[in-house]
Amino acid sequence: MSKSGDIQVFTGNSNIKLVDDICKELGIKRAECEVKTFSDGEIAIDIAETVRGKDVYIVQSTSNPVNNNLMETLILLDALKRASAGRINVVLPYYGYARQDRKTKAREPITAKLVADLLTVAGANRVVAMDLHAGQIQGYFDIPVDHLNAVPTLAEYFEDIVKGEDFVVVSPDLGGVTRTRRFANHLNLPIAIIEKRRPRPNVSEVMNIIGDIQDKNCILIDDIVDTAGTICQAAKALQERGAKKVYGCATHGVLSGPAVERLQNSVMEEFVITDTIAIPEEKQFDKLHVVSVAHLLAEAIRRINANTSVSTMFK
Repeated sequence: MSKSGDIQVFTGNSNIKLVDDICKELGIKRAECEVKTFSDGEIAIDIAETVRGKDVYIVQSTSNPVNNNLMETLILLDALKRASAGRINVVLPYYGYARQDRKTKAREPITAKLVADLLTVAGANRVVAMDLHAGQIQGYFDIPVDHLNAVPTLAEYFEDIVKGEDFVVVSPDLGGVTRTRRFANHLNLPIAIIEKRRPRPNVSEVMNIIGDIQDKNCILIDDIVDTAGTICQAAKALQERGAKKVYGCATHGVLSGPAVERLQNSVMEEFVITDTIAIPEEKQFDKLHVVSVAHLLAEAIRRINANTSVSTMFK
């Protein structure tokens, strides 16, 4: 039951199928909006219905092409704010620019904070995000942030696979231990941790494995897989150190550069991701399986609109 005005869901061009799946879960139609470009590449927005007083949701992943998708979101925000929308909620299944979340060397930007400021200034009243690269990004906003978690959806996929088998869940780095433990708890499995170093961006070296993986099947879990070098190298290291079968999963499949070739040729039996980022046909491969988070995002929208708890979805 609506308490904050009628729900309207808008999107740009980043992930239209996911948005349509969310609308199907909500039992509504996607709001009419045309996203065009002028001849010089500038983005133009044409909203074809009234939004005055409505509870509006912009669902847009700021994935490749990152800058276009981000600008579409900001221009949509501006248009809806000027059209007197009652409340504007930005739902970001994938939050781009999140990996630069702190200064690690001199003269380095903090783009995660910059994007937070841009969204707020453009008119967002609330942000909904899925598996942020770093949880502290929530603190970059001065507006409410609901941080959703895809781990239960990924774990659910593996429930039948792990039955009757000896499995361990593996974090590909020290920073992913909390996510790994949460995933393992859903399946009642032990965890292991890969200790690595990263000499430069998108390059990692495995140094040590903490935990028992000898003669066990392993599930690697990460938040983002970009060039896939880290997860493929981790899978190979697990196999070389005595693991039997190795599976991989992640929330966000950026899959840039050599990622598809690496994953297809890796020692992993299967690689599972969610649909937070649209996977074009040319990036689909035999080992890839996509699970949908449309039901999670739809339920979050339903609860926000009704002013009920979002956090209890994950208890």
